[in-house]
This record gives sequence, structure tokens and C-alpha cells, in this order.
Amino acid sequence: MDLATLTALKPAEYSEAADGYRVAAKMASAARDDIENRIAVAMRTDLKGDAATEASKQVAHLGQNFHYIQTQCGLIGTALEAFSYELEAAKRKLDTALAHARTAGLTVNPDGSVTYPAGGEKSEDGKTPPGGTVTGLTDATASAVGRQAAGFDPNPHHRLAQDCADLIASALKDATEADEKWAPKLRALKADDDLTVSAEDWADTSSDTKGVSEAGATYLGSLPQPTQDGSPEQNAAWWRGLTEEQRWGYLAAYGGTIGWMDGLPADVRDEANRTVLAETRGVAQAELNSWMAKEPRPAYTEREIINAQTGERWTAKIPTEEWRAWDRQLQDLKKPLAGMDAIQGRFGSYADESTRPYLLEFDGRNNGRVIFSVGNPDTADNVVTYVPGTGSRLSSIDGDIHRAEVLQEGASITDPMRRTASITWLGYDAPQDLLGDATDPEYAENARAPLNSFLSGIDTAHEGNVNSTVLGHSYGTLVAGQTMRDHPELPVDNAILVGSPGVGVDHARELNIGADHVFAATAKNDLVNLAPPPAGTLAPLNPHAYVRLFDDHSIMYGNDPTSDEFGGRTLAVADGRLPGTDGLMPAHSQYWEGTSLHHMARIVTGGTR
Repeated sequence: MDLATLTALKPAEYSEAADGYRVAAKMASAARDDIENRIAVAMRTDLKGDAATEASKQVAHLGQNFHYIQTQCGLIGTALEAFSYELEAAKRKLDTALAHARTAGLTVNPDGSVTYPAGGEKSEDGKTPPGGTVTGLTDATASAVGRQAAGFDPNPHHRLAQDCADLIASALKDATEADEKWAPKLRALKADDDLTVSAEDWADTSSDTKGVSEAGATYLGSLPQPTQDGSPEQNAAWWRGLTEEQRWGYLAAYGGTIGWMDGLPADVRDEANRTVLAETRGVAQAELNSWMAKEPRPAYTEREIINAQTGERWTAKIPTEEWRAWDRQLQDLKKPLAGMDAIQGRFGSYADESTRPYLLEFDGRNNGRVIFSVGNPDTADNVVTYVPGTGSRLSSIDGDIHRAEVLQEGASITDPMRRTASITWLGYDAPQDLLGDATDPEYAENARAPLNSFLSGIDTAHEGNVNSTVLGHSYGTLVAGQTMRDHPELPVDNAILVGSPGVGVDHARELNIGADHVFAATAKNDLVNLAPPPAGTLAPLNPHAYVRLFDDHSIMYGNDPTSDEFGGRTLAVADGRLPGTDGLMPAHSQYWEGTSLHHMARIVTGGTR
């Protein structure tokens, strides 16, 4: 970047170009919304048959393509805005230097050096200190030495000239660095020259997002910043105070952060998290594709097998150890993809606005975190938040979302005049095994703050009054119970606790919503009934190990919420299938059907069991 180029440069033109890309992003967003929420819904509702199914798939792909265009245009707009911001700062620095030079009667040369005239007090021989030309210095040490030398010169113009030259050099350096930084970033924001938005394209978008957010830190840091660890109310106030341009910048560069901010509107969080989902899935699929290409060859060895009794011989194919190791990694790579596909599939299968899905949180790291709503919690009359328990993770999220769906359907049948949003809240790291993790209360303790923030955020973002219910299952009842116990002001009206090993309190009143609003049920054949008391479960000489035989209310985490001693209300449930008829604990998963589902739907809609 030279002086002439920076002098003539108009940073506002790049900002105007950013506006154009944001307009394109908004057009793509509008097209996607129209496809997903009007056209696709109408096709699923009105058209049947193989052709209609195939057409719906194509329309869904079209919607995803518009999502990709929206995301890329948003990134380009943010990149151009950041580039314009950095150039504007350099241009202001240059303009300041030129203005000072003109005022002081200095001459700025085409190469950025500054010539100053003779001046100052005459010496003893009657000569005026001569003028000269100085070159700008950007190195801190060299610049300090240069200014010091200029300060010793009896010609006062020398110091002024050096200051102007240094400022010009600094401006040119800043502009050059901005140009060199953003040129490759902008070139990278370019899709493949084809008509397919592939997993690799979304993986590139993930990389692009990281690149833009890191490179644009100066611009993004100049925007109004949210409060560190802000409350839902603070988050909401911050978002309301942003301009549309600033919101686009945050969504493009920090979608993962925006998607987690309790108190923001559901549609904003959904927008952010769906982009994170698409990028995460793209990275995971690309990694899977790469791993599949590495399948060991040969995959099998042949081994002769002899029947010791008959002497019969045959050849069997035995997988090699190398292939077995490869296959184990392959299955591990597939698991999170199954969960992500289960989430994505909901956006292409809902029937109407009342069951429209909203992705309120998504994180594909480790076991994964997902908050998924069936229906809009910001406008619903009833909101139920289901907290799953042991074994919950991204790879198995399909079943947890299904539970939210059937409860939303049941509530809509029970109370068709009011809208119900049903949420699956896997916003914590759930324990993964019954005999180890599930006996540790730390998982629930770590979940208290996020669940409190989320439920408060639902109340903050809601457009009116809402009847809020927390539904805990299994270990999730402990999460719900401890959260309600420790946050007396939690905006919750009802609690449903099913299949509970205890909720962290001895009496329902300790949940701070009134004992008559606490409902519990445990199926007769649910093995959670064998949950031991808190002490001595593995110590046969400890009498506490056998207290369950004589005490029907003390269990692992407080009193049994279905006992009279607990003081809440119970709801009727079927006995459930016996252990071994469909796995070890089939009855533990049967609360979302039959009698118990009916009663839960009544409670969620403001009734009783």
C-alpha cells in the first residue's frame, strides 16, 4: 500500500459492498424460510406418494442450499465490514498527518517522506538552521531515536516533520497489513464451482467462520459487547441495543456464542445454532469420508475350520485386527452424525407452525449438548422443559426429542385452544452409566447454573405470561430438583419427576413451588425402585446398606418423591414391562406412553393428574 493508493482509497465503498452482501444474505434467509415453513410444509401436508416424497427431499436440499448462501454472504459481509473498519482507521491516521503537515507548511512527498523548510533561531554566524527531509519510522525503538534526534535540532520543523512522517508510515503499515490479511480471507470465501453443497463445503465454512472471527477481532471488538457471563436479562438488553448490521456481524462470526445466550429470542438462537449444526456436521462427515477411504486391505484373512466331531472342513473369513481397529473408529465417527441427522431431519418433517422445531443450543464436542424445542417457546402458552438422565448424549438424542414430540402432541390434544412448546434440555454433561456416573451428584451440581439460566431465559424472552413445567426423568430429576432447590426465584410453575432416584431434597416444599405443584411417578417394574439409600451400598456389614428393606422412602438422593413422606402428589402410571422383556429396564422408558403421558399432558397444560 503506497501513499497515493491510501490517499485515494474510500473505505466506505467496502462497507457499502458489505451492505450488499448482507442484503443477499437476507434474501437467501427469506427464501429458505419460505421454502421450509411454507412450501415444504404444504407439500408434506397435501401431497402423498413416492414422487411427493422425492420432491420434498429436493425442496429440503434447496432450503439447505439457501442456508449455505446465507451463511457465506453473511461471512463475506462481516469480512468486508472489518476490512473497511481497519482501512478507515488507517485512512484517519493518514488524513491527520496530512492535515498537520499542511498546517505546519511541510511538504509530503510521494514516497511518504516529509520535507521541512529552514527555520528556528539563527546561529552565531547568522545562519538559519537548514531544512531537510525525513522518512517515517514504525519500529518503536527507531522511532524514539528519530524523535529524540529531531528534538535536538534547533529547527523546530524537524520534530514536526518527523512526527508527521512517522504517522504516515504507521498509516501505510496498518493499511498494508489489513490488505495482506484480508485478501486471502476474502479469496477463501468462495464456494466450489459446482451445484452441490457438500459436507466439505460446510467444513470449509466452519474454517472460514473461525478465520473471519479471528481476523476481524478488532472490528468485532469495537461493537457493543455483551456482559461477561451475563444474566438472561442482560443478554436480552444487549441484543435489543444492537443495530441490524451489528447483529449480522455477531451471527456470522460468533454464531456458537449467540446460540448459547439465554434470554435471546428463540428464532435468533435457532438461526445461530443451525449454522453451527451444519458446520459441525460438515466437519464430522468430511472426517468420516476421509476415514472410510483408509479402510485396510485386505480386510479379512481366511482360516480353515474343522468340525472335531464330523471332520468336516470349511474356510471362514476372519476380519484382521487392523480392520477391526479401523471399524471401531468408524462406528465412533458415525455415532454423532446419527444424532445430528436426527436433529436436521426434524426441520424437514414438521406439519405446521405449532410443531415447528427450534434449535436453542448445540455443541458437538465430547458427548454433545442439545436443547431442542418443538414449538416456539417465546409465543407458547405452556412450555415444558424435559431434562433427560443417565446415558443421554448427542448420538442418542433422537429418542429424547421423540419424547418431547409426543408430549407436545398430547398437550395439544388435551388443550387445543392454547399453544404448547415442548423442550428437550440436554444442556449438561449427563452421566453415562448406571453403576458409576449415576451415583455421583456432581453431574447434577454442574447442571444447576445452566438449567437455571435457561429457564430464566425462557421467561425473559417470552412474549407474555407462560405456564412453565420442568419434567425430570431418571438422573434428570436430580438435576431439576437441585436447580429448583437452589434457585427459589426460578420461573417454574410445575414439576414432574418420573423414574427418580431422588431429587436432592426430602420434601416437595423444598422445591419452592408449592408441594401441590410437584408430581411424581415411578412404574412398578422400573428397576429404579431398587435405588439404594445414600450410604453403604457396597458394604455388607453396614446396616445402612439394608435400610431400603425396611424404609420405603429413603433412596439415593433424598426421599422417594412418590412416597407420602415426600409430600408431593403422585400420578398414575402403568406397571411397565418386566426387566428382560426388552432390555434391562424397559419400564424406565415407558413414561411417554399411555396413562402416564395423558397425565403429564394435563399437568403441562395447567391441570392436575
